[in-house]
Amino acid sequence: MGRVYLDHNATTPLRPEARAAMSAAMDINGNPSSVHAEGRAAKLLVERARVQVADLVGCKPNQVIFTGSATEAAALAVAQKHQHGGIFAALPTEHDCFGAWSETALAPLWGHDGELDPDGASTFLNAVCEMAGDGGRPGGGAVALVAMSAANSETGVMAPDRSVVPGGYFDAPQAGTVPYSVVCDITQMAGKVPVTYGDTRPAYMILSAHKLGGPKGVGALINFTAEDPQAIVRGGGQEMGRRSGTENVIGIAGFGAAAEAAHRDVTAGRWDAVEKLRKILENTLAAAAKTTIFVGKDAERLPNTLCFATPGWKGEAQVIQMDLAGFAISAGSACSSGKVRASTVLRAMGYDENTASSAIRVSLGLETTHEDVQRFAAAWLAQERKFRARAA
Repeated sequence: MGRVYLDHNATTPLRPEARAAMSAAMDINGNPSSVHAEGRAAKLLVERARVQVADLVGCKPNQVIFTGSATEAAALAVAQKHQHGGIFAALPTEHDCFGAWSETALAPLWGHDGELDPDGASTFLNAVCEMAGDGGRPGGGAVALVAMSAANSETGVMAPDRSVVPGGYFDAPQAGTVPYSVVCDITQMAGKVPVTYGDTRPAYMILSAHKLGGPKGVGALINFTAEDPQAIVRGGGQEMGRRSGTENVIGIAGFGAAAEAAHRDVTAGRWDAVEKLRKILENTLAAAAKTTIFVGKDAERLPNTLCFATPGWKGEAQVIQMDLAGFAISAGSACSSGKVRASTVLRAMGYDENTASSAIRVSLGLETTHEDVQRFAAAWLAQERKFRARAA
């Protein structure tokens, strides 16, 4: 029997619509910055994709800035805060594209369901504001930028009420402190559930093409502010002066087509069937693996994501054993692959080192079948029984 791909949160297979759009774009010879007919044809592809991405995330087309990745989009957002003398802070559960920039190591409080405790959020935000204020750091008094995810890439746990910046998620800072804004990572949410907003929109959002069926190497920064970000990649002034370098027309065309198809699938409710399969898998495993912990099982999660840990059974070992059995899964964020370490996300949620280093992530896709889920459950449970026998 063939292999089963269950690592869609790391990257998704290329959608047929994206493949077709990219193939057609290969026949367009012009540079989108050129004014002749060939250049205008290339420019038209880029602008069409800009509209398609905007429709997916609910913004205006001119608010979409194409980048080489979501990581670059994150750097572009953070750079704006630094250029204005502000500070940047990311929650400990954020992706490394934000965590590597964060200027605070303060860990708020999470429950084992993966939802942020309101008191922990308030403590975190007040500490960030203090750092940015006149009593915090040299050059203080500037605004702060805080990163948050609409959905966690490892656990699938979503922000309350499924909105990008839900009302009350970050309470307003105390009177007399500095203002703050939010950059939201919608990389895992976009294309799986509707992108909705709470009481206010964030300053920025980031997303990536290859997480929703587009090609690798293309991302976007969504800029909801009134000010154009200053380019960190400087040169010819492409992307309306916000990101220089000749646009990746082929990749952008694929991004746009994937975004349009993903939007259509979300609207049609196709991910409801995936969520049912995830619940079947979780219930099957939980019924037989009594020592296994299912992370965020009582929280609202992405329809496709299941994270679980069997304390003492290393996540890397499970990934290898499942790979040999014909299943592709992961032990956390793909950007951290090859790094033998406990999940920082689970550690921030209060799990001990032993449990955090034993977690794996299974992420389903639209093409995942009931048979795929049954086969994986049987193969994993067989290895789980062997692990328990060795540990006895």
